[in-house]
Amino acid sequence: MATTRITTQLPPNIDVTKAPLAYGDRALPKLNRELKDPELITRQRALMTLCDYLHDPEHIADALLKVGVAESLKALLSDPDGTVRHKATEALYIISGHNIGRDAFIDFSIIFPLSKLFDDELDIVRRNAHMAMEMLTEFHPGAEGVVETHLIPILVDKLKVEVDEIKEYILDTLHFCMRLDQVQALIAGAMEVFTELLLHESPIIRAKAARDVMDLSVPLDGKRKACECNSLPSLVTLLSDEDPDVRSKAAGAIMTITITTQGKYTAIKAGAIPELVKLVDDESSEVRLNAITAITTLSEAPEGRKEVLENVDRIRKRTEDESAAVVKAAEIAVKVITWKP
Repeated sequence: MATTRITTQLPPNIDVTKAPLAYGDRALPKLNRELKDPELITRQRALMTLCDYLHDPEHIADALLKVGVAESLKALLSDPDGTVRHKATEALYIISGHNIGRDAFIDFSIIFPLSKLFDDELDIVRRNAHMAMEMLTEFHPGAEGVVETHLIPILVDKLKVEVDEIKEYILDTLHFCMRLDQVQALIAGAMEVFTELLLHESPIIRAKAARDVMDLSVPLDGKRKACECNSLPSLVTLLSDEDPDVRSKAAGAIMTITITTQGKYTAIKAGAIPELVKLVDDESSEVRLNAITAITTLSEAPEGRKEVLENVDRIRKRTEDESAAVVKAAEIAVKVITWKP
């Protein structure tokens, strides 16, 4: 499926010439001075060279610990020139891929000024900012920093208006943040936004939205909100999706929501059981595991057990599955389905 991708090409009127590197230990100090130069072309050239230079992890350590490049890049985030912001965010994204770089985000308070670029007029700047933020939140201190900066409501709002490519990064960032705090997301209306994205044309976004519904459904209020927002009918629809990752994440979300009685009966009413039973023999072990676990929770309701009982032999066959996790899940499912008072 063809989708619009954000170009990384510089504007045609920009001089792409890189700043010449000084020799040895003088290279980074010279670049750092040029990052602060009042001449625009000097800043642009220095950033071009810096982005290439930072691909060596040893250079990242020197740039951050010895030269103070982090503070210079932070200042350039508010530069009036779009190309400077483009390359500054690219440099920060490169840095965010390393522990020492992620520490610098916290130590130099870069998270908030970087978030200001979520409103930038240039797609490439916004994309780089979100890529850096997503990379940062993959690790606990970074996710904690984003949560403490109260960026979750802003990220949820951006999901409504951003281009699809950037939506993918936002959904990932929220996924990592919701491991720490689901309350901000619930208050911001994230469940409504995720539910709307469940039927998006992109399978990547459908899968990530279903995963985020599952994350947000961990607390009791999240399970209740999923039922109120009619998330389950859309999740049931995704159980027959062509993409295995979408099917897996949808089954996982149903599994999480149906822990409560309200969730069980809402899912049964939405026709979840017949669709889940079809996935017992899915080619993906992750899909089989999540489907069988979801069937188990639904079988705890008398109506669910009655509906699943006629398919218990199909589930019993999975006790000889090649996946040990599926075998264990199938054994538990058979016990629950065949239980008698």
